[in-house]
Amino acid sequence: MGTVTAVAVLTGCNGLGSGKAGGSASARPTPQAVKKAYRLGEAGPTAESQKLKSQDAKYTVTPLEVRTGTAADMDNSGLKKDDKDGPQIPVFVWSTLTHKSGTPMELGDMDSDIMVRTDAGLRTRALIVMMGSAKWADCPETDSTKTLGPGQSEKICTAFLIPAGQKPAAVEQFRGFNAEPAQWPLGG
Repeated sequence: MGTVTAVAVLTGCNGLGSGKAGGSASARPTPQAVKKAYRLGEAGPTAESQKLKSQDAKYTVTPLEVRTGTAADMDNSGLKKDDKDGPQIPVFVWSTLTHKSGTPMELGDMDSDIMVRTDAGLRTRALIVMMGSAKWADCPETDSTKTLGPGQSEKICTAFLIPAGQKPAAVEQFRGFNAEPAQWPLGG
């Protein structure tokens, strides 16, 4: 019959919370990164890995495109609806992750601080499927364990869930508790 899928979505109205499951620490920008707002297609600030095995690595995130999914995308995903969260819709963010220097890093460590902020001020982290899987027609699953070395890039798609009725207002990258997130406003 139907497959049961458990899903975790980390959200918070104004707080930024912790990273993905598994203890992903926040990315710290390098000192020259003081810019806060970027446009889609523009690389964000250079971030430093907070993982012990790649602590000298530096990388950038470049959000390229954002698409809001539909209730049909949600119905066709294979995810079990959680009544306590109310109706939700997916938001798909295509980004390029670029390893700049240092020890090779896994893709999952490079995209762990990406968030979507809605027009209602809700920040949500990427969808994490704990059991089972989610399938999206136009957003292939990323191999988060794939490793990139200096000079290598990878285009990925990340799925986020937001409450139905809200719209994505910006893609953001958490830069630590002492800095405002880098943001890519999505405009009207």
